[in-house]
Amino acid sequence: MKKLLALILAVVMIASVAVLAGCSNSQTTSSDETAADGTADKATLTMATNAYFPPYEYYEGTEIVGIDAEIAAAIAKDLGMELEIVDIEFDSIIAGVQTGKYDMGMAGMTVTEERLQSVSFSTSYAKGIQAIIVPEGSEIKNFDDIAAGEYKVGVQLSTTGDIYASEDLADTKCEVVQYQTGNDAVAALVAGKVQAVIIDNEPAKSYVAANEGLVVLETEYVEEDYAICFAKENKELLEKVNASLEKLIADGTVQSIIDKYITAK
Repeated sequence: MKKLLALILAVVMIASVAVLAGCSNSQTTSSDETAADGTADKATLTMATNAYFPPYEYYEGTEIVGIDAEIAAAIAKDLGMELEIVDIEFDSIIAGVQTGKYDMGMAGMTVTEERLQSVSFSTSYAKGIQAIIVPEGSEIKNFDDIAAGEYKVGVQLSTTGDIYASEDLADTKCEVVQYQTGNDAVAALVAGKVQAVIIDNEPAKSYVAANEGLVVLETEYVEEDYAICFAKENKELLEKVNASLEKLIADGTVQSIIDKYITAK
């Protein structure tokens, strides 16, 4: 009788383990299926940026704020998601988005043919202008002066300022010096290591305001469109963000955020 009872208990225990294992496998599969859907049921929207690009993204204490941060927060709220902003090197953003480490990249990023080969872009939400910063009293008055001379020009690595300057100055006596951040490029200008910095106009104005003795040249270098980048296969999220972004543009939310940080001349 004892042997029979022991046998029955053993069978019950084996059956229980099998049921639990089945439940565990079912939960794992469900989780994997959700991940395979891209971000259909994802609670957090992860935005990769480089937070040294005022007024689009910069630090206030330990918090990343700015135009891009607020627009992304508005999009996340509209989609019922929590926003997570991750500060990384600018030239790592596209690779991080491509591999799925981040959902999207938003860093005053210009749409270019080269970048379109690697990622998809949202609707444009702002216009950017490449500007030139020089010391007060500089003999440089426009880009042609740079190209005709023998200067060191600072740029932020992998930005359009870097791309355009490297191409346009390739056959000149000038040297394009790449820095990881706009801060570093401007610090080099202040220290006299370069004679000009090419960077987006709004950050240029912020850097000049923070560093006495610098000016932004009145002549514009290049005009461009800013947009949000996504992995090419992440079409579902791109469509959702685009729908939200276009709604926020239409109702004036995006412009009100831009106006908060950029005062019209």
